[in-house]
Order: sequence, then structure tokens, then C-alpha cells
Amino acid sequence: MKIAVEKGQDKALLADGRQTVSITNIDEGSSEYKGIPFFAVRFENEDGYVSHRFYQSPAGMPAIVNLFEMAGIPVEEGKDLDTKQLIGKEMTIEVGERSYTDPESHNERTLKQAVNFLAS
Repeated sequence: MKIAVEKGQDKALLADGRQTVSITNIDEGSSEYKGIPFFAVRFENEDGYVSHRFYQSPAGMPAIVNLFEMAGIPVEEGKDLDTKQLIGKEMTIEVGERSYTDPESHNERTLKQAVNFLAS
């Protein structure tokens, strides 16, 4: 079997800690469990990448607002945010792990994710 390796797929996950990254890709979807819309951001540098989901919910909005502000994109009440504006933006993130209980299987899962978005 031949398996094609596309651009960026040959990179490892970023190490835990502070990383200066660029946003290279954004995918959209909805959560598997409750159908909540999200966008997944790929943060990348020469050492690797990490992806992080931002859920469009009342609890998720502070993280979304913080992401846009750290990317230098103004956030104004009553105006829509466009995730396409994030592509190519650079920032510093903190990479770490978060564990949670999967609501369907009740098994514990651990994700590597980005937190603490800082202006570069």
C-alpha cells in the first residue's frame, strides 16, 4: 500500500511549554457528542504542530475572543468574526495536556492542546 504524505503531515506534535507558532490551517466541524459547532486551528512552527478546537458556545467564547485579540484582530460586539483572518497570524502559545472523561465510552482521554495565547 502507498500512503501519500501531504505538506505538514511529516511533523511531530509540539513539545509541552511555550512555543512561537503560525496558524497554518483551520477546519470546521461539530462536536461528536452534542453537535456544538467548532473550528480547529493548527498551530505550527519548524519543530511541529498542535491542533486546538474552539467551540462556538457561551463557555467557549472567551477563548475565541482571546485568540482573535492575540492575533491582532479586533473583536466588536455585533460584528461577526471570520476565522479565515487567522490564517498566517503568528503568536506565542503554551502547549500542554488536558484529560477528560469521554461522555460516550466513559474512558479517560488525554489531549495535547494550546492554551494561554500570547501576542508575539
